Amino acid sequence: MAATVLFSMFGALLLFGAPIVVALGVASMAVYVMSGDDISSLIELAFSAINSFPLMALPSFILAGALMGDAGIARRLIYIAEELAGPAAGGLGAAAVMACMFFGAISGSGPATTAAVGMLVIPAMIERGYGRSYPAAITATAGGLGVVIPPSMPLVIYGVTANESISALFIAGVIPGVMLGMGLMVANYITAKRNGYQTEGMGYDWKRIIKVLKDGFWSLMAPVVILGGIYSGMFTPTEAAVVSIFYALFVGIFIHKESSLRGLSEAFQNTTWLTGRVLIIMFTATAFGRILVENHIPAMIAQGILQVTDSLWLVWILVIGFLLIVGMFIEILATIMIVTPVLLPVMVELGVDPIHFGIVLVVSLGIGFSTPPLGENMFISSSIANVSIERISVRALPLVGSMVVIVLLLAFFPQISLWMPELLGF
Repeated sequence: MAATVLFSMFGALLLFGAPIVVALGVASMAVYVMSGDDISSLIELAFSAINSFPLMALPSFILAGALMGDAGIARRLIYIAEELAGPAAGGLGAAAVMACMFFGAISGSGPATTAAVGMLVIPAMIERGYGRSYPAAITATAGGLGVVIPPSMPLVIYGVTANESISALFIAGVIPGVMLGMGLMVANYITAKRNGYQTEGMGYDWKRIIKVLKDGFWSLMAPVVILGGIYSGMFTPTEAAVVSIFYALFVGIFIHKESSLRGLSEAFQNTTWLTGRVLIIMFTATAFGRILVENHIPAMIAQGILQVTDSLWLVWILVIGFLLIVGMFIEILATIMIVTPVLLPVMVELGVDPIHFGIVLVVSLGIGFSTPPLGENMFISSSIANVSIERISVRALPLVGSMVVIVLLLAFFPQISLWMPELLGF
């Protein structure tokens, strides 16, 4: 009965257009009121979920990403990506993917990456004959790389929810992130050849490349400082997030001399808004998850799946298909907190490593950034390119297809994700 009330009310509120946080909170409270339990225990449990030291990395990385955009770091990374892409077909599209990989390794946010890169790359691609819908599609799709390339906010949330090492998750996300980027660049090259998207025909100018690399040295050092400090053991992911803030301020004020009081104010405003949004979702999602566990719903779902099949490959296909559909409708951080307590026990029982499952989970849900109707990245790139979501969605299909192929490879070959953590002793 509790499960029926919980899911019925949650689904009904979503259908009526209620925000995800309202749907989670009201459905959870309704179950507690119906059962006559003390609701204060539910609130205490939910509060304890957000009163977490590892979770402090979240607002710090958000602020660091905003400050690095104001410091000119993002712009220099894009210039470097353009030069490295060279004269190949679809060169600017490849540059957009590389720029999203670079900036994703700083901001950890899909929408932030799409906005920072898209503001510079989309107008340039439109001017050079790529049309309007394709530049928006490639930027929105590549912007989702920020969810798995460390530091990643979704990986932090999964680590807190599943009680797994965030450092190990960050290390495990490196190779999958590079594979996703390479897959997008291959799909971009094929699309560019088919549609005749060429660059201006200029070859590599090594003097210009060296000049751009020299100008962007401090921008390239940002992920090195952040990730190098984590992997070397100098500081934890939470401490690395704070270091990245001071690094952004130092580069913006003393090196590039582009930081401004207005930019600093906007960075704090954006950080406050995004952090508040994430924490309130965590608060209600934790309460929702507690009710699921108390009513043994994860165990029932696990038993149901195992009765259908005991083939790990088939289970992976079912789980990934489910995550791709859910990611189209529900925000990624809320989804992680809802489905992790449900699916993780099933996968662990089948012998899947929790770190491996976390990478596949985050990558699968990250594809939802570039698929309607939720598609946050789609909305951002649509507004920049001034083109409809429908047109972007059609042009994004081959790009999304390449990401789905990579997700299946990650699921079926766990060593892709686990090789680096095992090598470094995590």
